Amino acid sequence: MAEVINMPRLSDTMEEGTVATWLKKVGDSVKEGDILAEIETDKATMEFESFYEGTLLHIGIKEGETAKVDSLLAIIGKKDEDISDLIDGKSSDKKNKENDSKEQKSTDKKEDKKKSSDKETENDSNKSDESANSEKTELPDGVEVITMPRLSDTMTEGTVASWLKKEGDKVEEGDILAEIETDKATMEFESFYSGTLLKIGVGEGESASVDALLAIIGPKGIDVSGIAENFKKSGKSSNKKESASEDKKEEKETSDTDSKKEPPSAKASEDKGKSESSQTTNEGRIFASPLAKKLAEEKGINLRQVRGSGENGRIVKSDIENYQPAAGGGQAYIPVGTESFEEVKNSQMRKTIAKRLAESKFTAPEYYLTVELDMDHAIAARESINADPDVKISFNDMVIKACAMALRKHPQVNSQWTPEATRIAKHIHIGVAVAVDEGLLVPVLKFADQMTFSQIGAQVKELAGKARNKKITPQEMEGSTFTVSNLGMFGITEFTSIINQPNSAILSVGAIVQKPVVKNGQIAVGNTMTVTLACDHRTVDGATGAKFLQTLRQYIENPVTMFV
Repeated sequence: MAEVINMPRLSDTMEEGTVATWLKKVGDSVKEGDILAEIETDKATMEFESFYEGTLLHIGIKEGETAKVDSLLAIIGKKDEDISDLIDGKSSDKKNKENDSKEQKSTDKKEDKKKSSDKETENDSNKSDESANSEKTELPDGVEVITMPRLSDTMTEGTVASWLKKEGDKVEEGDILAEIETDKATMEFESFYSGTLLKIGVGEGESASVDALLAIIGPKGIDVSGIAENFKKSGKSSNKKESASEDKKEEKETSDTDSKKEPPSAKASEDKGKSESSQTTNEGRIFASPLAKKLAEEKGINLRQVRGSGENGRIVKSDIENYQPAAGGGQAYIPVGTESFEEVKNSQMRKTIAKRLAESKFTAPEYYLTVELDMDHAIAARESINADPDVKISFNDMVIKACAMALRKHPQVNSQWTPEATRIAKHIHIGVAVAVDEGLLVPVLKFADQMTFSQIGAQVKELAGKARNKKITPQEMEGSTFTVSNLGMFGITEFTSIINQPNSAILSVGAIVQKPVVKNGQIAVGNTMTVTLACDHRTVDGATGAKFLQTLRQYIENPVTMFV
């Protein structure tokens, strides 16, 4: 009997999939385990293998086409087997849905006609609106609407970094349309359709939410203005009109109030000019508060040499307190210049950093534990290891390895909080904070407890390079269970970090400092490093965090124990 294969759910957030390529065609023999197709999900392009044997009798979704999860993908069965019932079963479902929608439309029309008997004037406008809307919603043949894609699991909006095609350009399936900046990286977005780029909905440098109109592709010469307007019916156009009218009202009101306030402002400027002239020429009346006069008398300050900061140049208490006599009998310093700001548009990465860290800071009850480590043995061990020309490790590599081994002994620190239960991870994935031009990224070392020093060093170097060059993928930044942040290379001796949710802890690593220490009752020169552990008190109690740091100290101060 023929087997129906539906579009699989290849990730927890996948709602639809696109068939990138078919590796089998209709009529080909299929064995269990054969790769049928490559399916593009919301996270990656993945191979989809067959769980059945037989002949590929039908392909329901062609290359480049997108379909919802559980849609008919393919049918496998015996050669020349009749599968018309299976195909018709799917099509009949579609027809039933179409009939339901038609019946709904007919009932809506009847209700509109009934209402029109009461309001004839409104009926004409409603009919014109309905006809316009129906024209907008019906896409012409060959026209495809492309919306802002969800390129990562946490993406809610995207920014078009650059368009590689412009309106009027010919587009082939597989061409790169644009580079889209997500909350994690800048990624290339390719077209799944062929035709002419008729409309660009989001300009370069502009941001739009997921599923907003990105572009329209179709045959050359088709008017798609109605389609674009239909996507903007969420109230943007009306809001613009309202805001425009409000702006006009505000302008009118401000102009009226300005005209009313002209006489007093003119008088004020005249008074101010008079007061300033009186101060410079030491003539005329001096405006000063009684308290300012009293303070000036006590300090022996000539009020004619003081510049007032109050209304109309009036001298107040702060002017006397901040008065500095000019050197050599000259006039006091008068600040001159213009105050200005430069506005830098927030990138998607910066917005995500702000959102995620604020959520962590304001939801997790954090506390901090700090210890100072003796680094003399660690320095000696590193020098011995790096004596081999083929191996180069850093102190950060040693810290990561020590953390991974300490987490194995204290699994409660390797946990995540949920309202229903505390999830204790059996695997150890350590995130390493990496500074980039636009913010901070956290590449993840998977199964770090199983890696050697040199493997950790090579992996950190590779992922950090990708992060700085914007080549890192979302998959390389997901799944951390613990995080390490190191600012020692900047000379920072001690600091605290915000927990990278959903982790329960993050270790802040400072610089190695040479200073006097007490060893065996004697003062000697030693090398120390301060580390601070930030913990989520919902999952990690103080004693648990302290025991973790004790184990970490043992590994760092005696590196040989990490090889046992």
